[in-house]
Amino acid sequence: MTPLELVQSHGGRYAAALGIDLAKPNAGERFKWFLAAMLYGARISETLAARTWHEFAARDVLTPQIIIATGWDGLVAILDAGAYVRYDFKTATKLLSVCTALLQGYGGSLDALHHAAADARDLEVRLKALGKGVGDTTVAIFLRELRGIWAKAEPPLSPLALAAAHALGYLRADTLAPELALVKLRKVWANSGQPAAQFADFESALVREGLRLRRLDACHMRSKV
Repeated sequence: MTPLELVQSHGGRYAAALGIDLAKPNAGERFKWFLAAMLYGARISETLAARTWHEFAARDVLTPQIIIATGWDGLVAILDAGAYVRYDFKTATKLLSVCTALLQGYGGSLDALHHAAADARDLEVRLKALGKGVGDTTVAIFLRELRGIWAKAEPPLSPLALAAAHALGYLRADTLAPELALVKLRKVWANSGQPAAQFADFESALVREGLRLRRLDACHMRSKV
């Protein structure tokens, strides 16, 4: 399977599946994806995370200002409507804290945060500094899809993508270091005739395949018990 065929069969950026255009000049698109990344970052199914994001979108609660105006009770109601009940209280508190910090530090603009960052690592530090609950997983999910759009978006390759790349034969069995694997996968994508700016679609498709393989492994382990 070629890299493009993988994207076509599995889907590319998660943001695009939600109707978010990360390449738009409007910084609001990046915040929409950041909100989604915070939902995806919890230990919850991607189906419920996407469903909850759509609940926010249906109510047009998609900016830091509106999230704060919605208040804790209102946010809990939206989260519950999306069946995000396991983390509803905690997530409502986190969203209010993060949005307040983003408004106070960067005028509510993630683009301004990116501009202020000295480099890729500083960008990650600044994102995590927005509040408790914005950890490595959320930051990696968020920045992975901005690779090729934000110059400083260079998160480590996801272990799920790495596992899928090995399983599909895009990487040799001895390519285990994520940094080297990322370089090699970019070459695989480029050599297949695809634009560098769309590499994140390939990476996201690999993550989807990695999740599928992990579910298969879990089912296989349960069947042996």
